[in-house]
Amino acid sequence: MVIPLRNQAPDGREPAGALRYSTAWDEEQPPIADARQAVRTLLAQAGHPPEHRACQDAQLVVSELVTNAHRHAPGPGGLELEVVPDAALLRITVRDSSPLRPEPQEHDARRVGGHGLRLVTMLCGQLHTVALATGKQVVAHLPLQAPPPDQA
Repeated sequence: MVIPLRNQAPDGREPAGALRYSTAWDEEQPPIADARQAVRTLLAQAGHPPEHRACQDAQLVVSELVTNAHRHAPGPGGLELEVVPDAALLRITVRDSSPLRPEPQEHDARRVGGHGLRLVTMLCGQLHTVALATGKQVVAHLPLQAPPPDQA
Protein backbone atom coordinates (compact mmCIF):
# COMPACT_ATOMS: atom_id res chain seq x y z
CA MET A 1 0.00 0.00 0.00
CA VAL A 2 1.35 3.42 -0.92
CA ILE A 3 0.75 6.29 1.45
CA PRO A 4 1.53 9.65 -0.18
CA LEU A 5 2.92 12.01 2.43
CA ARG A 6 3.40 15.15 0.38
CA ASN A 7 3.86 16.18 -3.19
CA GLN A 8 5.07 19.74 -3.13
CA ALA A 9 6.02 22.07 -5.94
CA PRO A 10 6.33 25.81 -6.08
CA ASP A 11 2.90 27.44 -6.11
CA GLY A 12 3.94 30.63 -7.84
CA ARG A 13 4.73 32.45 -4.61
CA GLU A 14 8.18 30.83 -4.34
CA PRO A 15 9.49 30.43 -7.89
CA ALA A 16 13.02 29.69 -6.71
CA GLY A 17 12.01 27.00 -4.20
CA ALA A 18 13.04 23.38 -4.28
CA LEU A 19 10.70 20.82 -5.85
CA ARG A 20 9.84 17.93 -3.51
CA TYR A 21 8.00 14.62 -3.56
CA SER A 22 7.72 11.91 -0.94
CA THR A 23 5.84 8.69 -0.43
CA ALA A 24 5.88 5.77 1.99
CA TRP A 25 4.93 2.12 1.74
CA ASP A 26 4.13 -0.57 4.25
CA GLU A 27 5.17 -4.25 4.10
CA GLU A 28 3.80 -4.76 0.58
CA GLN A 29 5.75 -4.36 -2.65
CA PRO A 30 6.93 -0.76 -3.00
CA PRO A 31 5.57 1.17 -5.99
CA ILE A 32 8.69 1.13 -8.18
CA ALA A 33 6.81 2.20 -11.32
CA ASP A 34 5.18 5.02 -9.33
CA ALA A 35 8.62 6.08 -8.05
CA ARG A 36 9.95 6.28 -11.62
CA GLN A 37 6.88 8.29 -12.67
CA ALA A 38 7.33 10.64 -9.72
CA VAL A 39 10.95 11.38 -10.61
CA ARG A 40 10.01 11.90 -14.29
CA THR A 41 7.28 14.36 -13.29
CA LEU A 42 9.43 16.21 -10.77
CA LEU A 43 12.33 16.57 -13.19
CA ALA A 44 10.03 17.69 -16.00
CA GLN A 45 8.75 20.46 -13.68
CA ALA A 46 12.40 21.44 -13.15
CA GLY A 47 13.10 21.61 -16.90
CA HIS A 48 14.57 18.11 -17.42
CA PRO A 49 12.29 16.30 -19.92
CA PRO A 50 11.99 12.48 -19.78
CA GLU A 51 14.10 12.01 -22.92
CA HIS A 52 17.11 13.76 -21.37
CA ARG A 53 19.84 11.63 -19.86
CA ALA A 54 19.50 13.27 -16.43
CA CYS A 55 15.92 12.03 -16.18
CA GLN A 56 16.81 8.55 -17.38
CA ASP A 57 19.72 8.30 -14.92
CA ALA A 58 17.45 9.50 -12.11
CA GLN A 59 14.86 6.83 -12.91
CA LEU A 60 17.58 4.15 -12.82
CA VAL A 61 18.93 5.35 -9.46
CA VAL A 62 15.46 5.56 -7.90
CA SER A 63 14.53 2.11 -9.21
CA GLU A 64 17.72 0.54 -7.86
CA LEU A 65 17.51 2.15 -4.42
CA VAL A 66 13.81 1.37 -3.91
CA THR A 67 14.27 -2.21 -5.18
CA ASN A 68 17.25 -2.74 -2.85
CA ALA A 69 15.30 -1.37 0.10
CA HIS A 70 12.48 -3.83 -0.54
CA ARG A 71 14.73 -6.79 -1.35
CA HIS A 72 17.08 -6.42 1.62
CA ALA A 73 14.74 -4.88 4.20
CA PRO A 74 11.17 -6.00 3.59
CA GLY A 75 8.78 -3.88 5.53
CA PRO A 76 7.91 -0.24 5.67
CA GLY A 77 9.97 2.21 3.68
CA GLY A 78 9.87 5.57 2.06
CA LEU A 79 11.15 7.69 -0.77
CA GLU A 80 11.89 11.40 -0.79
CA LEU A 81 12.94 13.34 -3.88
CA GLU A 82 14.17 16.92 -3.91
CA VAL A 83 15.36 19.00 -6.85
CA VAL A 84 17.43 21.92 -5.54
CA PRO A 85 16.31 25.43 -6.58
CA ASP A 86 18.74 25.78 -9.52
CA ALA A 87 17.68 22.31 -10.85
CA ALA A 88 21.31 21.16 -10.91
CA LEU A 89 20.97 18.41 -8.26
CA LEU A 90 18.46 15.73 -7.38
CA ARG A 91 18.61 14.44 -3.80
CA ILE A 92 17.13 10.94 -3.48
CA THR A 93 16.48 9.52 0.00
CA VAL A 94 15.22 5.97 0.54
CA ARG A 95 14.32 4.79 4.06
CA ASP A 96 14.04 1.15 5.07
CA SER A 97 13.86 -1.00 8.19
CA SER A 98 17.32 -2.63 8.06
CA PRO A 99 20.26 -1.20 9.99
CA LEU A 100 22.73 -2.82 7.55
CA ARG A 101 24.60 -0.48 5.20
CA PRO A 102 24.42 -1.32 1.49
CA GLU A 103 27.72 -2.64 0.16
CA PRO A 104 28.57 -2.77 -3.55
CA GLN A 105 29.53 -6.25 -4.71
CA GLU A 106 32.75 -7.00 -6.55
CA HIS A 107 32.40 -6.68 -10.29
CA ASP A 108 31.62 -10.03 -11.94
CA ALA A 109 30.30 -9.83 -15.51
CA ARG A 110 29.10 -13.45 -15.27
CA ARG A 111 26.86 -12.79 -12.26
CA VAL A 112 23.18 -12.06 -12.84
CA GLY A 113 22.13 -9.26 -10.53
CA GLY A 114 24.10 -7.47 -7.86
CA HIS A 115 25.23 -4.64 -10.13
CA GLY A 116 22.71 -1.95 -9.16
CA LEU A 117 24.56 -0.29 -6.30
CA ARG A 118 27.71 -0.10 -8.44
CA LEU A 119 25.70 1.74 -11.11
CA VAL A 120 24.24 4.07 -8.49
CA THR A 121 27.71 4.97 -7.18
CA MET A 122 28.94 5.58 -10.74
CA LEU A 123 26.06 7.97 -11.53
CA CYS A 124 25.80 9.82 -8.23
CA GLY A 125 28.19 12.48 -7.03
CA GLN A 126 27.59 11.39 -3.45
CA LEU A 127 26.05 8.36 -1.77
CA HIS A 128 25.86 7.90 1.99
CA THR A 129 23.90 6.02 4.61
CA VAL A 130 22.40 7.52 7.77
CA ALA A 131 21.54 5.22 10.68
CA LEU A 132 18.05 5.69 12.11
CA ALA A 133 16.44 4.31 15.27
CA THR A 134 14.36 1.93 13.13
CA GLY A 135 16.64 1.23 10.17
CA LYS A 136 18.50 3.55 7.84
CA GLN A 137 18.19 5.98 5.01
CA VAL A 138 20.34 5.93 1.90
CA VAL A 139 20.90 9.37 0.40
CA ALA A 140 22.10 9.84 -3.17
CA HIS A 141 23.01 13.15 -4.77
CA LEU A 142 22.59 12.95 -8.53
CA PRO A 143 24.11 15.91 -10.37
CA LEU A 144 21.89 17.31 -13.13
CA GLN A 145 22.99 19.63 -15.85
CA ALA A 146 21.17 22.89 -15.16
CA PRO A 147 18.36 23.36 -17.70
CA PRO A 148 18.40 26.43 -19.94
CA PRO A 149 16.74 29.44 -18.22
CA ASP A 150 13.74 29.29 -20.55
CA GLN A 151 12.97 25.69 -19.47
CA ALA A 152 13.32 26.06 -15.70
